[in-house]
Amino acid sequence: MKRRDVIKGLTLLPLAGGVVGSAQAAMAAPAIAEGAGLAGTATGSALLGPEVYRALGVEPVINCRGTFTIIGASTLVPEAKEAMYNAQSNYVQLDELAMGVGKKLAELSGAEWGVVSCGCAGGIKISTIAAVTGGNPEKLVRVPDLTGFEKNEVIIPRHSRNTYDHAVRNVGVKIITVETQEELEGAMNSRTAMIYMMPTSPGDTGPLSVIAISKAAKAKGVPVFVDAAAEALTLKPNVHLADGATVVAYSGGKAIRGPQSAGLLLGDKKFLMATWQSSSPHHGAGRDNKVGKEEQIGMLAAVEAWTKRNHPQEEIAWTGYLETISKRVSAIAGITTTIRQPEGLDNRTPNLNISWDPTKFNATGQDIATYLSTTTPRIALSAGGGGRGAAGAANLTSISVAAFMMQPGDDKIVAERIFAALSMKRPPVPEMKAPSADIKGRWEVTVEYFNETSKHTFYIEQQDSNWLKGSHKSTFTTNELEGTIEGNEVKFKSASKLLADNVPFTFSGTLTGDSMSGSIHHGEYLTSKFTAKKYIQPSNRQKIVVPMGAPLSS
Repeated sequence: MKRRDVIKGLTLLPLAGGVVGSAQAAMAAPAIAEGAGLAGTATGSALLGPEVYRALGVEPVINCRGTFTIIGASTLVPEAKEAMYNAQSNYVQLDELAMGVGKKLAELSGAEWGVVSCGCAGGIKISTIAAVTGGNPEKLVRVPDLTGFEKNEVIIPRHSRNTYDHAVRNVGVKIITVETQEELEGAMNSRTAMIYMMPTSPGDTGPLSVIAISKAAKAKGVPVFVDAAAEALTLKPNVHLADGATVVAYSGGKAIRGPQSAGLLLGDKKFLMATWQSSSPHHGAGRDNKVGKEEQIGMLAAVEAWTKRNHPQEEIAWTGYLETISKRVSAIAGITTTIRQPEGLDNRTPNLNISWDPTKFNATGQDIATYLSTTTPRIALSAGGGGRGAAGAANLTSISVAAFMMQPGDDKIVAERIFAALSMKRPPVPEMKAPSADIKGRWEVTVEYFNETSKHTFYIEQQDSNWLKGSHKSTFTTNELEGTIEGNEVKFKSASKLLADNVPFTFSGTLTGDSMSGSIHHGEYLTSKFTAKKYIQPSNRQKIVVPMGAPLSS
C-alpha cells in the first residue's frame, strides 16, 4: 500500500477501518466506556508502571493495521530506548550534537549527510524553508512572507499531491502542480526552489520517476526532495539518492522504529546544513519543529540498529504470526484466508486477508473491525468495504491483518478474538424501517464546531424510499450528498474535497417535523454537532408584470 493510498483511509474511523452504518456495530460485547480499564487512580506512581495508559483511563490497542501516527505508529527498538535514556542524563550544545549525528548518519547510510527532524512532516517543512532561503538567515526570519525572495515556487507532480504537502505549503510558497514530464520541465524557472515528490520504484526511468525528474532538475540546479516516510530504509546506497534525488526523508517512528516524533533526512550536505539552520533551536518559521537531544540520539541508534537487524528473519516471524491467526480462524466453516507477502519498500509487511460471505455471517468486514476495536482487548485492523473482498468477489467481505507492528504474543490474542467475533451467532440485518417523512427540499443547517458556528445548506433532490441524494453546501465547497432515512433516523455522507485534502462529513441525527439535529463525524478531524431547519418558500404570490416601453430610470 502506497503512502498516498494510506491517506485515503484517513477519512475513516482510525481503529475500525470504516464508518459503521448498521446494527451490527453493537454486536453483543462490552464496549469501551468512558474511564474503562482504569488501573486504580492516575497517580504519579501509576504513571511509572507498565499500565501507564490504563492509569489515565486509556485502553491500549494491539496494532494489526500499520504505522499510523494516530495509533502510535511503531514501538521503539531496544537500542533506541537505551540510547534515549542515556541521552537524557546530560546537557549538550545542539549544533554540536547535530554535526556529530550528521557525520555518523553519513557513515551509516553512505549519504553525504544526515539530519534528524521533528517527524517526516517537520523534515519536509524545514527542507522547504532551506530551499527558499538557501541558508541565508535574513531570509529565514522572514518566512512565510516571501516578498523579495528569488525562489518562491515548489513543483509537485499531481500524483504526489497529498495531505502531507501542507508541510510544503506552510512555508508560503506557490505550488505548481504538473501532470507530465514535459509540464514539469517547462515549469522549472529561476523562481523554482524545489521539487517535492513521492517515491517511484527504484531504477524506474519513466516520466515523472525519481530518475527522470532528478535528471531534468539537475540540469537547472533545482533540488529534488523525495518523501519516503513509510518505506523500509535502504543504505549504501539509498535507492532514491542513487536515482538522483537531493534529499530523501523517512518517518522515524515507522519502519525504522525510532522515536515517533522524529524523522530522518539523508542527502546533500550543503542543502541539509541549510535545513538544520531552518529548524529548532534556531529562531524562525521552523522553531516550532523542535527535536530534542534524546530524539536525535534515539533516531541515530535506531538507524544503527537497522544496519544490524535481520530483516529476512523478521519477515519470517511476522508471517508466523499470520499463520497462527489463519490456522485458528480457518476452523470456521465459510472462512477463507490468504497470506500475501510484501513487495517493494512502502509499508513492507506480510498481510493476512480473512474473507467471508456477509449474508451467511450477518456481518461485514467493517462490522467485525468495529467490534474488535471497541471491545477489549482492542485490536486495530483494516476492513474490506461494501460486501466486496480483496479479490473483488461481489459476495465477499473481509478484514486484513498487517503483521509488522505486532508484538510477540499478540498473534494468539488476535487469533482468539477474531475467532470469537466470527463465531458469534447474529440475527440477520433487519429490513430498513419505512421513512417517516418525505424530506426532499432545501434545509438550512447550523454546524457547531468547538469554538465556531458555520452555516451550511442541504439540497435533498431525490428520495427513493429510504435512499437520499442531493448536495451539501459547506463553508467553502459544494459536495455530493448521499444518505438514508429509516423511520425518523437520518444519515448523510459528504466530503469537502480539495486537491490534496479531504474533510469528511458523516451526519447522523433525528428528524422531528421540519427540523433535524445530531452529530457529525469528521474522521481524523474529530466531531461536531448540527441542527437543520427545512426552508419554506414564502407564499406571497404576485403576478409578474412585463415592462412596457423603454425604462425612464435606472
